[in-house]
Order: sequence, then structure tokens, then C-alpha cells
Amino acid sequence: SAGTPVTFNENGDAPGRYDIFQYQINNMSTAEYKVIGHWTNQLHLNMEALQWITDDYILPASVCSLPCRTGERKKVVKGVSCCWHCERCEGYQFQASEFTCELCSYEMRPNQNRTGCQPIPIIKLEWYSPWALVPVFISVLGIITTTFVIVTFVRYNDTPIVRASGREMSYVLLTGIFLCYIVTFPMIAAPDVAICSLRRIFLGLGMCFSYAALLTKTNRIHRIFEQGKKAVTAPRFISPASQLIITSSLISVQLLGVLVWFAADPPHTFVDYGEQRTQDPGNARGVLKCDISDLSLICSLGYSILLMVTCTVYAIKTRSVPETFNEAKPIGFTMYTTCIIWLAFIPIFFGTAQSEERVSTLLLDYENSKTFLLEI
Repeated sequence: SAGTPVTFNENGDAPGRYDIFQYQINNMSTAEYKVIGHWTNQLHLNMEALQWITDDYILPASVCSLPCRTGERKKVVKGVSCCWHCERCEGYQFQASEFTCELCSYEMRPNQNRTGCQPIPIIKLEWYSPWALVPVFISVLGIITTTFVIVTFVRYNDTPIVRASGREMSYVLLTGIFLCYIVTFPMIAAPDVAICSLRRIFLGLGMCFSYAALLTKTNRIHRIFEQGKKAVTAPRFISPASQLIITSSLISVQLLGVLVWFAADPPHTFVDYGEQRTQDPGNARGVLKCDISDLSLICSLGYSILLMVTCTVYAIKTRSVPETFNEAKPIGFTMYTTCIIWLAFIPIFFGTAQSEERVSTLLLDYENSKTFLLEI
């Protein structure tokens, strides 16, 4: 009577026939159910009869969750496999799959859309950096000044003033000051095996030259006056040749230590990713550095510090010598000031976080020490 065939499935059941209603507001501003379609083996909807609460009557998406954006993983709602929450991969993580985020390797960081990893940029101290320009400027002035003093000494080498000042020790002292200024350039240069080798050699060598010469001078003055209290004969090993041998022996200890350092741990470079591994991966940087650890630095400079302390002790002992030995007081003033500089430098250097700041702090400390040494 309905004009449709009657069918049955394999279970003997007739196919379902359903009317689909929507609860709508009619023209009389009253709510009622209105037929908007039916189901007879398939869905039939009258789209024009549908009403929605939105003003533009756009059909809302009939889904539990919207697709996640790039760089986000799906966190499935427990018990509802078709619904999920979108979570962004944070920190140094990238989207490994639809449902997981994984951490990039230590030398990598996620790319901009977090679909993979890319190498962390590697930086080094550049010559145009303010941290480099200031030490270089001071070093150039120091090299010019030291060279002028050396030329002056050579020109008037046989004059009584130069001879009375102790030519041999003065040349050793000036050589040490010159080396201290020169070390600024390998400290700033881009690290490689050659540069790292030069850093190891010259890091404490210039200071060792200077302090060894000053220690020999103060020890000589002290022995002369101590011997004068006991006898009229002059003490041994006060001639210029003896002074050079003593100074050379002190310097050779530093060179021997450097050779042992080279044999035990050959110089090489490495990239420090931890020092500037910020919370924001976009700002992460790797710092190209030489393999000079803080402990190695202490050992390299430790011998020079030992010479400095010993020289300071002798400077205190010779502080009241006659005015004819007027070099004793400038040496004493230099050693007192240098000790204060080093006492301030050590906690500042090892407490500094940034490598560029460490290099600049070290170089500026060298400049301050050399300035006072040059006053002699």
C-alpha cells in the first residue's frame, strides 16, 4: 500500500525506517520538533530545513576533536578513542609521530615547525665583539709602549743608567710583558689545534717571565743585605750571568709543565652546548672552545701565582732598603697591587657564566697586571 517493496535481511528482520527530527523555533516563537529528513537504507536530509543557533547558519563540524596543528601531538581521551587533546611539543622536543614527541639529541634543536631537528648554531668570540675590541686595543697600546721601552734600552744599552738598572733582568722582564700582550690575540682567535696549542704555551709563560725576573731581582737584593749583616763579602750568584741562569731555571719549570700537559692531554677543540643551552631552543648556541678546563687553567697559572706570592714576600722583606736600591719600592708596590688584582680576578673569572665574558675578564686582568709591571 505504501508503494515500496518489502524486504528482509538474513536474520528475517525488515530494514529500519526512521524519521529525523530537529527541535526548532517556528514562526510563532514556540518550540516544536520538525521533520528534517529520514533514513531508509541511507540518510536523506533536507539541508534547507535545518536551523542552527549561529547567525550565519553554517553547519557545525560534527566531530569530537579537530585535527592537531603541525608540531602538536594527539593525547587521546581515556575511554574515547576518537577524541583527543592537542599538546604542543615543548622545549627541545619535536613531533616524532601523530601521538608522540621526542627529545632532540644534545647538539640539535627542533626546527621552526617542530617536525624534526636541526644542528644548534656554533659561535665563537669575534674580533668585532666589544669583549674583544677592548683587550685588543689595550694590548696594541701595550705592545707599542713595550717596544718603545725595549728600543730605548737597546739604544742606550751601555749607558750607566741602563747598566745600573740591571740590563739582563730588564730585558727578561720586558720580554715577559711583551708576551703577556701578545697572548691576547690567540685568546681571541678562532679555536683550532694550533691556536689551542699557542694558548697553552703563552697563557702563563709571559707572567712566568715577569715574575721570575722580579723574584730574582728581589731575592738578589735581599741576599745582598742579609749577607751584609753577617760579613763584608758579597753573596754568591749575584752576577748578571748568575741572575740569567736562575731566571732561566725558574722559567724552564713552566715550560716543562706545559710539555707534560701536551703529552698527557694533546690540545683539541670542542663545542660546549650546555653553556648557552637556553630554555628557548631558538636562542640556543654552541660555543667553540679549546679544551682548557678550569682545573687546567689553575694549574697553568698556578706556578706564576706561586712566583708572584714568593716575590711579594721578598718585596716585603726588602721594603726598607736604602734609597740607592730604589727599584725595591716600585717592585713592592707592583706586587701588592698585582696580588689584589688576582684576588679579585679569580672569583670573578670562575663565577662568570658566559665564555666570552670569561675570555674578556682574563684578558683585562692581564692588561691590568702588565700595566703595573710596566711601571717598573
